Amino acid sequence: MGIYDFNVLKADGEEISLTEYKNKVILIINSATECGFTPQYDALQDLYEKYSKENFIILDFPCNQFGNQAPGTNAEIASFCDTKFGIKFPIFSKIDVNGDNASPLYQYLKSVKGFKGFDAEHPLAALLESMLGRENPNFAKEPDIKWNFTKFLIDRNGNVVERFEPTTDLGVVEDKIRELL
Repeated sequence: MGIYDFNVLKADGEEISLTEYKNKVILIINSATECGFTPQYDALQDLYEKYSKENFIILDFPCNQFGNQAPGTNAEIASFCDTKFGIKFPIFSKIDVNGDNASPLYQYLKSVKGFKGFDAEHPLAALLESMLGRENPNFAKEPDIKWNFTKFLIDRNGNVVERFEPTTDLGVVEDKIRELL
């Protein structure tokens, strides 16, 4: 099993195969429009513009599982991303990333790259750890997605090579993207 074995739904409901992205470096994110990490969209769009000509793409999967921070419809989310951030990379249908209804794609991603911790230098790391620890004292030992804007980096052969938590500096993410390009 690999990344190209999955089909996903575009925001308009059309099903596509991830084979459409073969030979590209892919950054897969779960996003939310009303999150403290939503401003990352600016830097993500910059990365997309900077490297898209080198066969780099970002695939955005909105998710409402963390604090109900993606409450809109697929059309409302796409409109928000376009209007507020000028997002040009693909935004897909809203999905679950954890639990019984988790997208098969995300079940796979988590099985390959589990949670390794938040960047302790990030100002929101302690808050996330405290909040998640109250809900589940064993959260750090489980591979689940912990919050919005978790990212998975996929190489040109479809291998999941890195997982970045939302607290990871996007400069670190860019360095890894450049290595793969």
